[in-house]
Amino acid sequence: MELRKRDYHMERPLLNQEQLEELGHWGSAPRTHQWRTWLQCSRARAHALLLQHLPILVWLPRYPVRDWLLGDLLSGLSVAIMQLPQGLAYALLAGLPPVFGLYSSFYPVFIYFLFGTSRHISVGTFAVMSVMVGSVTESLAPQALNDSTINETARDGDAARVQVASTLSVLVGLFQVGLGLVHFGFVVTYLSEPLVRGYTTAAAVQVFVSQLKYVFGLHLSSHSGPLSLIYTVLEVCWKLPQSKVGTMVSTMVTAAVAGVVLVLVKLLNDKLQQQLPMPIPGELLTLIGATSISYGVGLKHRFEVDVVGNIPTGLVPPVAPNSQLFSKLMGSAFAIALVGFAIAISLGKIFALRHGYRVDSNQELVALGLSNLIGGIFQCFPVSCSMSRSLVQESTGGNSQVAGAVSSLFILLIIVKLGELFRCLPKAVLAAIVIVNLKGMLGQLSDVCSLWKANRADLLIWLVTFMATILLNLDLGLVAAVIFSLLLVVVRTQRPHYSILGQVPDTDIYRDVAEYSEAKEVPGVKVFRSSATVYFANAEFYSDALKQRCGVDVDLLISQKKKLLKKQEQLKLKQLQRDKKLQKQAASSKDTSVSINVNSSLEDMRSNNVEDCKAMVSPEDRMEDATASGQEDSKALDVSTLKALGLPQPDFHSLILDLSALSFVDTVCLKSLKNIFRDFREIEVEVYMAACHSPVISQLEAGHFFDASVTKKHLFASVHDAVTFALQHPRPVPDSPVSVTRL
Repeated sequence: MELRKRDYHMERPLLNQEQLEELGHWGSAPRTHQWRTWLQCSRARAHALLLQHLPILVWLPRYPVRDWLLGDLLSGLSVAIMQLPQGLAYALLAGLPPVFGLYSSFYPVFIYFLFGTSRHISVGTFAVMSVMVGSVTESLAPQALNDSTINETARDGDAARVQVASTLSVLVGLFQVGLGLVHFGFVVTYLSEPLVRGYTTAAAVQVFVSQLKYVFGLHLSSHSGPLSLIYTVLEVCWKLPQSKVGTMVSTMVTAAVAGVVLVLVKLLNDKLQQQLPMPIPGELLTLIGATSISYGVGLKHRFEVDVVGNIPTGLVPPVAPNSQLFSKLMGSAFAIALVGFAIAISLGKIFALRHGYRVDSNQELVALGLSNLIGGIFQCFPVSCSMSRSLVQESTGGNSQVAGAVSSLFILLIIVKLGELFRCLPKAVLAAIVIVNLKGMLGQLSDVCSLWKANRADLLIWLVTFMATILLNLDLGLVAAVIFSLLLVVVRTQRPHYSILGQVPDTDIYRDVAEYSEAKEVPGVKVFRSSATVYFANAEFYSDALKQRCGVDVDLLISQKKKLLKKQEQLKLKQLQRDKKLQKQAASSKDTSVSINVNSSLEDMRSNNVEDCKAMVSPEDRMEDATASGQEDSKALDVSTLKALGLPQPDFHSLILDLSALSFVDTVCLKSLKNIFRDFREIEVEVYMAACHSPVISQLEAGHFFDASVTKKHLFASVHDAVTFALQHPRPVPDSPVSVTRL
């Protein structure tokens, strides 16, 4: 059945803001004060807060054991198998003994199980976070793990690094918990997706370079701060020819074989993804195989291949953080807190959207913060969410954080009983595991091509973030990237798209005449719109663009008008001075004259004085006198109009400012709008505003924008209302409403 098209037709009164407020009773609706509810105390509110900040009490009683338990057990085991080698490897990235990577894979994971709201992300060690921690430990506690033999100095260095890392974790947790409690989860929005991807790609390059010393069996000096990456690469190139050939070849072969095995297993997992109930644990198999070969062949003693060394069994007691380090770690802790939360919340929202549930960003901050805070007390380093482990947790049937609890318990078993079995594990194998896991982040280099086609501004953010992070290191690079991103936003709002609008035929829709060929300007009316809000950074550009798009040099026209009016005032002043001079001369002649016939003598004297005055006045002054007298006689003629002054008149009588893009106004915007009203009225153009949002109107009122000259009768509900009114009333605003037909 064919659908018939129907014209939309409605008649209503033409409404300015004053009439709209009266019709809609604006401001009479009761306002709710959120702060009052925050201060209310009741048993129900306490129970709601408990459930909000301890989500396990909500979902665990409803946990469907039959449907989810088996999937969570398999998923937890799969994630734990990945977490074991990654924890050992990422501890080396952080500059710590490998066992602390196992601690960081246990405590934070279990804490997130209690407080987290995402069902699928895998919290624990992460390459980017580990390398950020490593840059801090390198700068504050160098030379720990660089000696080939374990001695007292190395153990002291390890203890210093562990103290720095655990204190850093406590600070990171405090920042995240504090931001979450004050509902500052939105702060991560300042880290845009191009910024995060550019940053993680640069961090992946940093991670790759940091593993070169383990791949080639080199002992490098510590570098931190700007250009540390460049110094490390140069030192690797310098020491390669000086290293022992046998040791270097053995280490490289070990790393290469481990890397090839890992890549082949990952390719096999991808190919057999549908047939396998769980992925083949390539990393765990590589660890077991490499440890066995290293122990049997004696890589440590025969070829001097660097191995993990002693891994103590059992848990460590809690240790208070070193408060003396707080001031030195404050900036790095805040940067790590933001990056860790940005990665976790972005992955959490992806999985939540995919599986149809909601992730609370503020509670995620609290959960991640408590994981780092409590973990730091138990000598863990800062953690976040791992993309690879999260994907495995989801793909192997994980439905809740029970999978995370299972993986943490498995890691606990390793820590308590089995950790010492990996003391012969070559560090080159851990480096191979790290490098292979960088594939996804290094693959983000392809963003350059896609962003070049999609959005050049986002590409610029990506490139600046990448280069700043490479050159300035991870902490300063993040600061530089955020500052550049915010500056770019300011620059883009400074130069928005300005347009003159025209009416689409037979509608009340107005579009840019430069983009829509059928949109035509309404004769006598100019409609101007900016694509961005007007504030202190672009208010001057807004005024300049308005005057330019209107096709009238407003400033020049006002200047010429003022000059002509000033000249008229000078002529009037001269005429007044001449009149006074004539009166004085007439009075003086009357006092000195002696005649019998007073009347006739007085007439003669006046006649003579007038003739004498005329003789004293130049021909030019006579012409001016005649003009002035003619102007005084013709009071009906307004000599201040552009037409009377002989100046060109604008081809429009009304200007309408479409303010629908305004989200707020500041004092500079208020002054700019006032100046627009004043300037265009000087050239005999009436100004109206249209389509303001209610918060903007409230700010206009608070800023005392409306007065006797600019009232709410100059503000209309829509552009079409303003255009209709301007056509029917090109001069000052009356009170009577008229009807407007909308098509």
